[in-house]
Amino acid sequence: MVAVFPQKHLTDIAEWRRMGEAGIFPPEARLELIEGEILTMAPIGFNHASHVSRLTRYFIRLLDDSVSVRIQSPIQLGDLSEPEPDLVLARADNADYTTRHPNASDVLLLVEVSDSTLRFDHTQKLRLYATHGISEYWIVNLIDNCLEVYRQPQDGDYLDKLVLTNADSIKLLALPELEVSIASIL
Repeated sequence: MVAVFPQKHLTDIAEWRRMGEAGIFPPEARLELIEGEILTMAPIGFNHASHVSRLTRYFIRLLDDSVSVRIQSPIQLGDLSEPEPDLVLARADNADYTTRHPNASDVLLLVEVSDSTLRFDHTQKLRLYATHGISEYWIVNLIDNCLEVYRQPQDGDYLDKLVLTNADSIKLLALPELEVSIASIL
């Protein structure tokens, strides 16, 4: 007799989208596809939602139509991942992303607002974003009241890591003319 062990069934983006179109998931479900696994995300708390709104207002005021500000919307990373970061600044698309989701090459800045998901954002999300070459990844760390900045992705990690506080400001890599006051977003 040969022993058979249960195996995980990883899904790809095509199957994930078919499941969504078929209505398999309840409309209120907060799900993400990360490296082939369907993950239930934590409910959005008051502080988290407030910071996402603050970031959105801040960037919309500063940017023109050459940048698309996307809030908790999917990005496609390869065939196995479709996370929904809290905020993405993406290159503008002629069709305004009506025919596809942005991919890693479209992303100018990716931001996760993090409290209950801080460990996940430091590990799986960081590795996912670095592996796919997201050039600038920010974690608005609500636990430690700071902004963590990750740049220069290489081999599933980031070579450049900064921790900024209210007294600091930073220029975005992809938009160097834009200087962000950390106090405005924390």
